[in-house]
Amino acid sequence: MTELKDVISALVAEGDEIDGLVAGLDPPQWTLPTPAPGWTIAHQVAHLAATFRVAAAAASDIAAFKAMTARLSDDFDANVQVAMAPYLAQPPEQLLASWRAEFGASVDALAAVPPGQMVPWLVRPLPPAVLASAGMMELFGHGQDIADALGVEREWTDRIGHLVGFAVRTWDFGYLARGLTAPEVEFRFELTAPSGGLWAFGPAAAAQKVTGPAADFCLLVTRRRHRDDLALVASGAEADHWLDIAQCYRGPAGPGRSRASFATRGQFAISQR
Repeated sequence: MTELKDVISALVAEGDEIDGLVAGLDPPQWTLPTPAPGWTIAHQVAHLAATFRVAAAAASDIAAFKAMTARLSDDFDANVQVAMAPYLAQPPEQLLASWRAEFGASVDALAAVPPGQMVPWLVRPLPPAVLASAGMMELFGHGQDIADALGVEREWTDRIGHLVGFAVRTWDFGYLARGLTAPEVEFRFELTAPSGGLWAFGPAAAAQKVTGPAADFCLLVTRRRHRDDLALVASGAEADHWLDIAQCYRGPAGPGRSRASFATRGQFAISQR
């Protein structure tokens, strides 16, 4: 099981990377469009601030968390827009300060959850380490959108392992988002870490297998790259279909990214740390 202190450390490092991308931006740069249709860099940061605000409440103030979730409607996209609105109304310097405050509060709250205690969440309670891993997913995906908008090459490290583990845990979300029934088969995932090691999940003899770079896997499950632009290989018909629908978040799948919308995989720097 993932140690909470390990994923918290990775979460902080990933948050620092996001901060580094946006801290020096001029006000006009906050309005740059990102690959997410209709979303600027400001939208990406506002969404992260709103998401981590909810996570902080879930881990430290159950009454506040219940009040937040009680206001949610059945319209996922509308809920996202409502949550972002107060932050989008702020000028860039205030939005940056809000993001830092909400993220810092969530890290502190998750780190302080007593051992063995679950944290309430939108569908069901989660261990704090799993919720922190979901936070890694948010930072990875929205951070990629920001990096793409700025033309920045990202440097992968083994901290993406927490996102890989979370995505394997939620492998069926792509089916759920489309109203499909997940197949009653076990998948094997064999993924190469940025440092060169092998991360393997599932039975070794499984007929349905996905292999390739872990960074590409993360880009796939956050729907930040089209499968054809990634070096992932599927063995088995179900695994091949899964590459078309994979996602590690609940809610609508969205259009994803079109084939060949970005430079080739070679643009991505891989850290050996």
